[in-house]
Amino acid sequence: MRLLADENLPATAIATIRAKGHDVLSARESCRGWKDTEILERAESDGRIVLTLDKDFWQIAMQRRIPLSKAGVILVRVHPATTDRIEPLIRRILDIKQDWAGRLSVISTSELQIIQLREN
Repeated sequence: MRLLADENLPATAIATIRAKGHDVLSARESCRGWKDTEILERAESDGRIVLTLDKDFWQIAMQRRIPLSKAGVILVRVHPATTDRIEPLIRRILDIKQDWAGRLSVISTSELQIIQLREN
């Protein structure tokens, strides 16, 4: 999976994803200080799925004039947002065989919600 990990994702979670063989661009490493809209545009141009704890990405993607087609957003919702609570959810996402592009997804300890933004 090609991911763009938002700055709020713990470095250990990014390391776990990379160890599983996924292509992860870290906003902390490559896009530090960028606005959320810029990160989402980078994900769309690179065909990456934004992995974040930030609800703003959900709203930005929903309000986007042209729906995402090559990118998607996966919002991890867990409280408290500690590494030991985030990582199992990320491992669950990585194990799901799903086309995440063009979709907004929310994963929590109790559910996974996926909303399609574009027609197939």
